[in-house]
Amino acid sequence: MTGVDRREVYRYLGYRHKEPDPGVREAVEECIAELSESAEPKRYYRVFPLSFAGEHDLRIGDMEIRSRDLFKNLAGCSEACLMAATLGLGPDRLYARASALGKMSRAVILQAAAAAMIESWCDSVNDEVRAGASARGLYTRPRFSPGYGDFGLAYQEELFRVLEIPKRIGVTLTAGLLMMPTKSVTAVIGLSGTDGGYCAGGCASCGRTDCAFRRQESV
Repeated sequence: MTGVDRREVYRYLGYRHKEPDPGVREAVEECIAELSESAEPKRYYRVFPLSFAGEHDLRIGDMEIRSRDLFKNLAGCSEACLMAATLGLGPDRLYARASALGKMSRAVILQAAAAAMIESWCDSVNDEVRAGASARGLYTRPRFSPGYGDFGLAYQEELFRVLEIPKRIGVTLTAGLLMMPTKSVTAVIGLSGTDGGYCAGGCASCGRTDCAFRRQESV
C-alpha cells in the first residue's frame, strides 16, 4: 500500500488554504501510524464486456445501468472493470475506541487520515488495473463510484452481487446501502483503445467543483 498524502489529510480536516499547527501535524502522524498498523487493505476486481443502448443505458456483464454521467464517463470504452477495495475493520475500531474515551478530536483526525488512506489504496488498485490494461494495448478512464452524479447508490447491490464482495474481501452492505467496514469503496473503471488522458478518479471525474472536500489541483 502506498503512503498517505498528508495534504489530503489536512484538506479533510478543513485546512484547505493554510497549514495546520505543529500539534495537529504531530497528531496526524500518530494517527497515520496507528491506522497503518490496524488496516488490512484488500481489493478485488474483474473486467467485463461493456455495451451501450440509447443515450443513457449501458450493460456491464449482466449488470444493466441507466446513468447519463456514467455513460459519458465510459463513452468509447469496450470493457469495464468493476472494483472493490477496503481498509478492513481496524480503522473503525480505532474511531470507536477514541470516541468511547471522549477523544473526539482524535476520532476526527483518525477519520480524516483513513479517508486519505483509502483514496491512496484505491489509487494503487487503479494503477494495477491500468498496468493490466496497458499490457493489452488499452487505456483506463477515471474510476467512477456509485453516488457520483446520477449513478445512484442503489447500484451498490448489483456491484456486490456481481463481484461477490462479502466473499472476496469481507465487505458487507447495510439496508441503507452503506458499506461496512466504512472505509471501503466500489467503482467502475472504463477500458478503451483510445487514450483519453489518464487520471486516478475520485474528484477528477466529478463535476462538483464547489465541493468542500474536492482534491486540490496540485495533489
